[in-house]
Amino acid sequence: MPGIVGDLREVTVPPEIGAVADIAPVRRRDMPLWLVLDVDGGIHQWHTASGRSRWLASTAVPAEPEHRAWTGAGRRRRLHATPGGRFAAVVNDYGTFGEVIDLRTGRPTLILDNRGYHQEAVPFSLAFTERDGRIVVIHRTDWNRLDASDAVTGILLTARAPTELRHGGDRPDHYLDYFHGALLISPDGRRILDDGWIWQPYGVPTVWDLDKWLGGDVWESEDGSSRRHLCVRGDWDRPAVWLDADRVAISGLGTDADDMCPGVRVFDTALDAPGIGHVPGCVEVIAFEGPEGKLFCRGSLLFAAAPTGFSVWDPQDGVLLVTVPGYSPGQLHPVTGEFAELTDDGRGVRLWRPPGG
Repeated sequence: MPGIVGDLREVTVPPEIGAVADIAPVRRRDMPLWLVLDVDGGIHQWHTASGRSRWLASTAVPAEPEHRAWTGAGRRRRLHATPGGRFAAVVNDYGTFGEVIDLRTGRPTLILDNRGYHQEAVPFSLAFTERDGRIVVIHRTDWNRLDASDAVTGILLTARAPTELRHGGDRPDHYLDYFHGALLISPDGRRILDDGWIWQPYGVPTVWDLDKWLGGDVWESEDGSSRRHLCVRGDWDRPAVWLDADRVAISGLGTDADDMCPGVRVFDTALDAPGIGHVPGCVEVIAFEGPEGKLFCRGSLLFAAAPTGFSVWDPQDGVLLVTVPGYSPGQLHPVTGEFAELTDDGRGVRLWRPPGG
């Protein structure tokens, strides 16, 4: 039976930060740097080894009425960060509004609004990436439309029209009948995973080529030749993670939302399989029981943060390697290799480093 191994410790949040709403890692040399969003909207930089912190900005994203999300959770404030930590995005998951902030100046560069149609069904679609030295933010601007904008200037990079189906009007040539969901960029930055859904209601996680989309094929996100569906099932907004440049692991075994079992399905997005209509699918290379909760990947291993504890798996054959009972982190620092779990009161972080870092 796998045992409790690795280094688990608790670090107190600096008192000048106060209670924490969310955190995001900063990739800067070998430093344990995090961006911290406090419950009052302040954004701070925190070095967990030294305890030093610095206030950077405050968010002005408006509060929204509480409602029951598709997953049963309520609306929550979410912090995203660029790898180097220059820009942050604060959004209302299962809500409508957000903003991108330049942390060098403390000023917003882009106001985000997804127009709110069935926004309670998905987290706010947002991801940062970089192209040719330009920091790009990908964000939902309507239920069935994603856009890319320059994070520095806020300039739209994917102008195209029309994408709306107006009452009594003709169906646009590139019309996409798809609700965009959580976004995940592949480790090499070449592909994007969109955990969206279609009416009524089925989860259809989809991938496509970012190089083509950001390189000028502005309709690639609607009906481009690189679009692939991973699977169709009666649920979405479940954990997923890129294992490498091609393979994606998605939580949940089964196709019925009420009968899904803990486990993961792994798809190779570089291999085509039968899909839906004119959109090809991807090959499912393995599925195995066990992993539950938020998924992470580091090296060749899969990590799963269930409410009852943390587990480490070999995704090649589905073997359980390590367990950490009572620990359920929400973030992984890509530089230090430490996982981070906020304490219930938001005033501490429990950090765990696996054996060998």
